[in-house]
Amino acid sequence: MAQKAIREYDAKSILAKHWDKYFPDFTYAYETTMVQNGAELLEEAKTKTWLNEKTLVAKPDMLFGKRGMNDLVLFRDAKPGDVSLAKASSWIDEKSTGNQSVYFSFDGETPTGEPSVDKLTNFIVEPFTPHEQSEEYYVSATCVGDNDVIYMSAEGGIAIEENWDEKVIEVAFPITATEDEIATAIRANVPKDVAEENKANFAEFCIGFFKAYRELNFAYLEINPFVMQGNKIELLDMVAKLDDTAGFMMVDEWGDVEYPTAFGMEAKSPEVEAIEEADAKTGASLKLTLLKPEARIWTMVAGGGASVVYADTIADMAGIDDLANYGEYSGGPTTGETKFYAETLLDLMTREKDPQGRGKVMIIGGAIANFTDVAKTFTGIIQAFEKYADKMKAVDLKIYVRRGGPNYEKGLKDIKEAADKLGLYIEVYGPETHVTDIVRMALEGDK
Repeated sequence: MAQKAIREYDAKSILAKHWDKYFPDFTYAYETTMVQNGAELLEEAKTKTWLNEKTLVAKPDMLFGKRGMNDLVLFRDAKPGDVSLAKASSWIDEKSTGNQSVYFSFDGETPTGEPSVDKLTNFIVEPFTPHEQSEEYYVSATCVGDNDVIYMSAEGGIAIEENWDEKVIEVAFPITATEDEIATAIRANVPKDVAEENKANFAEFCIGFFKAYRELNFAYLEINPFVMQGNKIELLDMVAKLDDTAGFMMVDEWGDVEYPTAFGMEAKSPEVEAIEEADAKTGASLKLTLLKPEARIWTMVAGGGASVVYADTIADMAGIDDLANYGEYSGGPTTGETKFYAETLLDLMTREKDPQGRGKVMIIGGAIANFTDVAKTFTGIIQAFEKYADKMKAVDLKIYVRRGGPNYEKGLKDIKEAADKLGLYIEVYGPETHVTDIVRMALEGDK
C-alpha cells in the first residue's frame, strides 16, 4: 500500500461527498473553504454566506500538526472578541507573509529541537463550533500488518497521545471481516467513558467511519476531535492519507484531490508530479524520487523490492552521491506507460554532462517478473531510446540491463538490437545473472 497525505480540506470534502452513504443517521454542515490569502477569503464570502454570518476558525492546511501549540490557529478563545471575516482575512495575510517557524515537538508547552521554516500558502477556514469538552471524541483507522485497526476514545484533542494507553480502545479486523462482524465488535468496545446516552450514537458513527475508511481506500484516517451533539456531527480536525495505488479506480469517489508537499519540504519537480499523475491513472505502479539529478547513475527498476536492492547496492559500491534517482515501474504497465516513464528519466539524465567528465550510467534492472510482459515494457523503453538517442550519446551514456520473466528472451533481444542500431552502448543479461551484478559491471567498466 502506497500512502499519500492529503490536506484536511480534501479529507473533509471526501467524507462530505459520501456522507449520506456512511452516516445516514447524522448531519454534518460541511461549511469549509480553503484559501491562500485574505483576498481569496473575501472573494469566497460572496458565495458562501456563512463566512459573513458566523464566528470563524482559521488555520494552515499544510500537512503538519501541533498548529495550536505553534500559535497558528485563529479562533474565538485565542483573543478577546469573535473572529469575524475581516479578522480572519487579516490574520491569514499576516501569517502568509514571509517565512514561519514551526516546531513539531514540545516539552509541555516549550518547543524542542530545530523548527522547520517555510511559507504558509494554504489555509482552511470554518465556523467556530461552540461545545463542551465532554462532547469531543476521537476516532482513527489504519492498516497494521495484515489487519485494519480502529482506535476510539471518549476524549479528543492534543493530549490524546499522552494518554493513549489509558484512553484509547483498539480493535483489529482481518481483511476478511464482514460488516456485521465489524459492527458487532465496535458496539462491544465503545470506550467506557462515553456517556451512556451517547454510546449508541458513538458506536454507529464509528461503524460508518470505519466502513468509509475501507471503501474509500484511505490508508490512514483520523478525526481528532469530532464533536457529537445528539445526531449533529462537526469534524474539528482531520488527518488523512490515501492509498494511491487505488487512485485509478477512485477518480469519481475522491474528486480532484491534491497531494501537496508537506511544510518545510522542497517542492516536487514537474517531472515527479507528471509521474505521480500518470501513476494515479493506472493500475500499474509508477514511482519516481529525484535524489540528485546531476548525479551520473540512473535506475529504471521493475518492482518495489528490486528498487530498494538496487539503490542499496549502488550506494554501497559507488556512494550515495552518485545515485540520481529512486523509483520503480511495475504491476504490468502498458507499452505507452513504460515509454512515458523511460522518456521522463532520459530527459532528466541527458540535460547535463557529468561535472567530472565521466560517462553516465543507466541501470535497467529487475528480478523475475510474475505477470509483467517484459517484451511489451521493453518496447516502450526502445521507443524512448529512439527519441533520445542523440542526447544519450552526448552524455556518453552506457546502459546495463538485467531482467527475467514472461517473454524476457524476446525483450532482451529486441532492446539489444535496437540499441546497437542506434549506436548506443548496451549490455544485456537474463535471470542467469545475479540481480545486482550489472551494478558491479557498470562500475568496473568505468575503471
